[in-house]
Amino acid sequence: MKRLAILGSTGSIGQSSLSIVESYPERYSVAALAAGRNIDSAFEQVARWRPSLISLATEELAAELDSRLLQAGITGVEVLWGTAGSVACATHADVDFVVSAIVGVAGLEATHAAILAGKPIGLANKECMVAAGEILTRDARAKNVPLLPIDSEHNAVHQCMRVGTAAEVKQVWLTASGGPFRQLPLDRFAAITPEQALKHPTWVMGQRITIDSATMLNKGLEVIEACRLFDLPPSQIRVTVHPQSTVHSLVEYVDGSILAQISVTDMRLPILYALAYPERPASTLTFDLASLSRLDFEQPDFARFPCLRLAYEAAAIGGAHCIALNAADEIAVDAFLRREIPFPGIPRTIEEVLERTPDSHPETIAGVLEADSQARERAREVISAAAIRV
Repeated sequence: MKRLAILGSTGSIGQSSLSIVESYPERYSVAALAAGRNIDSAFEQVARWRPSLISLATEELAAELDSRLLQAGITGVEVLWGTAGSVACATHADVDFVVSAIVGVAGLEATHAAILAGKPIGLANKECMVAAGEILTRDARAKNVPLLPIDSEHNAVHQCMRVGTAAEVKQVWLTASGGPFRQLPLDRFAAITPEQALKHPTWVMGQRITIDSATMLNKGLEVIEACRLFDLPPSQIRVTVHPQSTVHSLVEYVDGSILAQISVTDMRLPILYALAYPERPASTLTFDLASLSRLDFEQPDFARFPCLRLAYEAAAIGGAHCIALNAADEIAVDAFLRREIPFPGIPRTIEEVLERTPDSHPETIAGVLEADSQARERAREVISAAAIRV
């Protein structure tokens, strides 16, 4: 029986992880949950799974949940809050495996603490690896802790790499849908509205990741994550636009063989893969080969998607530039959604922040968080100056 801590339990990955637990009760149980701000879902999850402890975002939310559990007669569950609560969940003695799915750098400290505690990680948070991948991979190697990717693209790469050695890998191909503006004329980009950008042709996702898919910054973050997870330089990580989103990733070997991973577009499959690794339990998540009517692959257009170019440049420098890329994008996307900047203002903001970012490599998580804070402030200054110019 593998006992899980699920960080981000009320989000889509967290809920899918709990679905896997429900499907495989003989294999998995829930030891700890970090639920953020969704107190109603948190209450339902505690009532269903009875973890040893649960953490919420604030002290007020934790007190409210504690009161609701008492009124419902549910006892024996410790209710914590904040970063310290998430760290406690990730490092609890009963936990055998941690699913890291808290959005953004908010989950960074808990993920790092889990590594230092020797807990295997199922990683569904690319921002942690982008901002602090150098630290996380360094400490994971020192502690001999496996970092198993849950993101579908990196999970696919991990599967394809099981058939060869690292030295035999020529390059990795990450697939991208191309988003809603793959064929839109460039001269119309300035008129793109948030409503248009939020209409992804393939996936239903959160707002930031949907906008990042439209700019292809999301794929750029995945390039950086792949560099960290698989210890490869950016020159060996390639991106191909694949509108059908059927092939999740490919690995090309030095002998010319290319292996592709194909499966249903259901996050439960990569979650199950990470939880069960190196086993492959039987599941009902089967793929209909008859649906492979066509597979298209195209080179990404860096003029159309400058965020992808910026990500490659940040990946080559590493350190603070990767931190700044992620932080500036989050601020710029929020400004676009609030109609403070146009769609092309997102890459312009990121590029200007990167130009102002010193070349440094933080050695601690505190250093990463400080660099993240500085980059966010620079992004706000860039956006404010742009508004004044307009």
